[in-house]
Amino acid sequence: METHTLDSSKAPLGRIASQAARLLMGKHRPTFQRHKVLPIRVIISHSDNIVLSGRKWKQKKYYRHSGFIGKLREFSAEELRDRDSRQILRHAVMGMLPKNKLRSRIIKNLIIHKGESPKA
Repeated sequence: METHTLDSSKAPLGRIASQAARLLMGKHRPTFQRHKVLPIRVIISHSDNIVLSGRKWKQKKYYRHSGFIGKLREFSAEELRDRDSRQILRHAVMGMLPKNKLRSRIIKNLIIHKGESPKA
């Protein structure tokens, strides 16, 4: 399995997410095929140190709905970072993957670490 490591310390969220999505889909390979999930793993370290420009930490909103009436929950990026910063990166990469049946299979090859990635 091909493995790529990205360091997200002091890097903008969109920059890291687009690099990860491109690698996960296999667009960097000359044999890119849109309908196949390739054996490519992307490891992102230091998710606590991502950068959002301007006032996005307070203004950017994430939503979650339980399925019950009136149970739409709203979180700012700052709240989500304090709870689990890996969710911000995962959400950004998910939005950049194709919206089809392969997306759930492709995202399984994304590994995000809060700090330094453990040595394997």
